[in-house]
Formats: sequence, structure tokens, C-alpha cells
Amino acid sequence: MIEGLGASFIYGSALAFGLVVGSFLNVVAHRLPLGESVVSPRSRCPGCESPIAAWDNLPVLSYALLAGRCRKCRQRISLRYPAVELVTGMLFVAMAWQFGPTLLAPVFMLFSAALLAAGLIDFDHQIIPDEISLGGFVVGLVVVPLVRSLDADTAYASALVWSLQGAALGGGLLWTVGFLHARVAVGLGRSFPHWPGEGEALPTPREADYWLWFPGLGLGDVKFLAMIGAFLGPWGVLDTILIASVLGLLVGGCWGLATRNWQSPFGFGPALAAGAVLSLLWPLHEWGLNLALAGALAGSSASRAPLPGAWGLRNDGLVPQHGFEP
Repeated sequence: MIEGLGASFIYGSALAFGLVVGSFLNVVAHRLPLGESVVSPRSRCPGCESPIAAWDNLPVLSYALLAGRCRKCRQRISLRYPAVELVTGMLFVAMAWQFGPTLLAPVFMLFSAALLAAGLIDFDHQIIPDEISLGGFVVGLVVVPLVRSLDADTAYASALVWSLQGAALGGGLLWTVGFLHARVAVGLGRSFPHWPGEGEALPTPREADYWLWFPGLGLGDVKFLAMIGAFLGPWGVLDTILIASVLGLLVGGCWGLATRNWQSPFGFGPALAAGAVLSLLWPLHEWGLNLALAGALAGSSASRAPLPGAWGLRNDGLVPQHGFEP
């Protein structure tokens, strides 16, 4: 039934759904860090505080029709709002392309939306709300194994272990990095403006902060990568860390050059979010495995046969479903 709808319908629906969700993500990114409800009151102009009418709140279209200004006070509306909507729409199309007409597609559409929301909030406030990280973590452990067992012909127990391994590896790796950094910093006598705080003593092993509060790395990043691992599994975690590390280095360098302040903190969440999306669409480990396999088969008759799977050899537990009938 779904397969017969065609690529245009599937991708168009994914784009429309993504634009609507992107509009909601703008609300989430603004209100959630402030502890405000994301449901009510209605969206308002930040300048004149006038409620935004439904016809002025159509994703992307209303921004274009209003020339990027409030209808009443004519204050300029940030370009970020339509940009977030468009990015969400493109992410949803990418997930539709990645997984095709399967139950995995909407699951990973919402996963990509959670990544984007967390990245935006961490960029603005250097925090990742538990509602996203821990909520997504639970969804990853409950929903992803169930859907994989239905869609990917995988035993539920195996799918659950896969998600648990990813979550443990993701959270465990970042926690280890943060913990060891804190211990080395103490040993070297280093101090940080925010750690442990002016006039405060360093935490001791008997205090929770000794195990959970680290300089330069928030516990939100640890929980966020655990959530990513629950969705992407252990291979996805490794790919995400590698990509996010490169992106973080580039962003940090650009940030330092732009602000001329190399001590200015910035959130690692956006890099982790981007790394998770890229590792899902183009898994680095798979490229390495395919290259190794191609090298092993070079010169033999088997090297002329296509590699298995849409990309070749997959080891991350997710089954790509590229391609629709036009």
C-alpha cells in the first residue's frame, strides 16, 4: 500500500511534516530552557507581544509573504525561524530517503528533530534539557528495538541489546573523558571559572559532584550521547564521536577567531547532533569495512560482484531502504 504511493508523495509528505515540526521546534528551543510551556500561550511577536495569527504562522510561507516582518509592528523576524523549519523539512526528507516506507522512517524523523532542538538549545544556553536527552533515551530503548524487530527482521532481544550497548558506550565514553579530565586538572592544579566555583572547595569522592560534575564537559553531553547510542547503536556512537570531534574543533576554531576569545565556552551539543545525523546517513565505519572488503576481494572474481546491501556491508543494525517507484 505505502510502497505504491510513489517517491513524490512520500518525500513531499515528509517535507510538509518536517516544516510543521520545525515550526514547533522554534517554540521548543525558545521556551524549554526558560521553563515555559511549549503548548500555551500562543506564539507572540517579541516586539509588540501581539499573538501571531494562524495564517501568519505557516512555516516558511508566512515569513516570505510578510517579508520577514511582524504584520502589526513591522519588527524584523529572525531568519533563524524559517531556517529551522527548512532544515527540519530536509532532515525529514533525508530520513524518508534513508529508510523508505518503513516504521523506522517516522521514528528517525522524530530523532532528527530531537537532535536539532538539543543542538539549538545548547548553542543558545550551553545546556541540553533532560526532557530531550533522557526522554529520547527512554524512547530509544523502548521504541527503537520494537520497531527494528518489526521492520528489520531482527529479534527483539538482539535489538534491545544493540540499543543498550550503544547507550552504554555513548554515555560511558563521554563520562570517562570528563571524569579523567577532572582528575588530571586537579592533579595539575588547574582551575576553571565555573569549576568548582569561587570560594568553593573541590568535590570529594563522597560527594556526587566528584562523579558527575566536570570542567569543560557538561553531564548533559553525556546523557545526550547515551540517547544517540540508544538510537544508533555502538557503531553509530563511534562514528558520531569521530565526526563531532572534527566539527567541534572546526567550530571552536571559528568561534575563537570570530570572538577573539579562546576561553569563551560553547556547547558541544550542536557538533554531537550534526555528527549523529551524518553518521546515520553516511556511516564512516561502513566505508572502512567496504574498503577493507574490496581490498580483500581485489584481483578475485568475487570483486566483480556487488557488495551486499544498499551501501555495502552494514554493521550498525539499521537496514537502509533507499528507493521508491516513481
